[in-house]
Amino acid sequence: MRITGLRARALVAVARPPDGGWRGILEDAWEASAAVLPIDDRLPRPLAGDLLERARPTLLVDGDDVRALDGEPVEEDEALVVHTSGTGGAPKLVVFDRHAVDAAVASSALALDATPDDRWLSVLPLAHVGGLLVLLRAVLLDAPVTVLPAFDVASVDGERESVFTSVVPTMLVRLLESGTDLRRFRAILVGGAHLSPDLRERAERAGARVIETYGLTESCGGVVYDGAPLPGTEMRIDPDGGIELHGPTLMRGYRFEPDATAAAFTGDGWLRPGDAGEIDGDGRLHVIGRTDDLINSGGERVWPDEVEAAIARDPRVAEVGVGGRLDAEWGQRVVAWVVPNDPSHPPTLEELRDLVAESLPRHKAPRELVLVEHLPRTFSGKLRRAALAAGAE
Repeated sequence: MRITGLRARALVAVARPPDGGWRGILEDAWEASAAVLPIDDRLPRPLAGDLLERARPTLLVDGDDVRALDGEPVEEDEALVVHTSGTGGAPKLVVFDRHAVDAAVASSALALDATPDDRWLSVLPLAHVGGLLVLLRAVLLDAPVTVLPAFDVASVDGERESVFTSVVPTMLVRLLESGTDLRRFRAILVGGAHLSPDLRERAERAGARVIETYGLTESCGGVVYDGAPLPGTEMRIDPDGGIELHGPTLMRGYRFEPDATAAAFTGDGWLRPGDAGEIDGDGRLHVIGRTDDLINSGGERVWPDEVEAAIARDPRVAEVGVGGRLDAEWGQRVVAWVVPNDPSHPPTLEELRDLVAESLPRHKAPRELVLVEHLPRTFSGKLRRAALAAGAE
């Protein structure tokens, strides 16, 4: 799809399913020095309407329909506005200039030793930075990119050429369970959520080259591959254990939210992702978990991610989410919300406590088990941990 008559500093909101038409829209916007705001086509209309109201685009591409809006232009050199997943509240509108987008694509290609001739398979939503960066390889590098309308194991299996792709852990699980030949992928980038060591080991035994990425919307996607920063990216740990990032891919700020923008950065310009981590002697980053997810139980620090990884080893567990609830004795108690593979034969609390204690100190084992039919997730598939802790199912 092509858009004619674009003006510099226009903000083009795009609400359409993933397809090849996105490339023409992005190319036209880039050529005109305009910016693009992808809208997740899976969002309910009220949520999409709220995003448009807050973003105030000047043009809307709704499917194949294009219409002008009474919006607010972007600043000079701004090229992309991406909404966050909204795990902690209303999605924020993250603004990138052209230099940041170019740097994100170029540094990833350099780290992967990928050339413009290497094919990519796009299976993530284009409204989120991880999916959009795959398509942007076509726009900026002229790389061949196949865009699937949605993640589907059969469609992925039908792409027989050697390719790169980006997935979330749930997608990797489904590819493994389907018996998809993962050896033909030059690399599978896995991000968006914690990649458990067991899942990585399973994929590598199946012949996959797995690269775990760390980043966030505000860093223009993954900027740390298997613990190592991409070229140009720097990382450090603050005195409280919080990860901080610096480099050319970082956002310019949040659209119309100067106070939130200021809070996202340190005084010397480093981004605060809100994650805790450690950098080992080899300079590799190890992410521990979200700083606001930390559970303080009886004075001990418990990170939900590590407990979830331990519980997920039980074959009776389809999905698991861990959070803290207020407790008169412990301050907070560790709670596991579990979706059992077979509701008639779920694991017991004591069985899960024993399993966790095999790899972690026993004080990190859950003190409460809640069986649920599903876990609360965002439209991008991320766990809404706050909803768990509030008792939502």
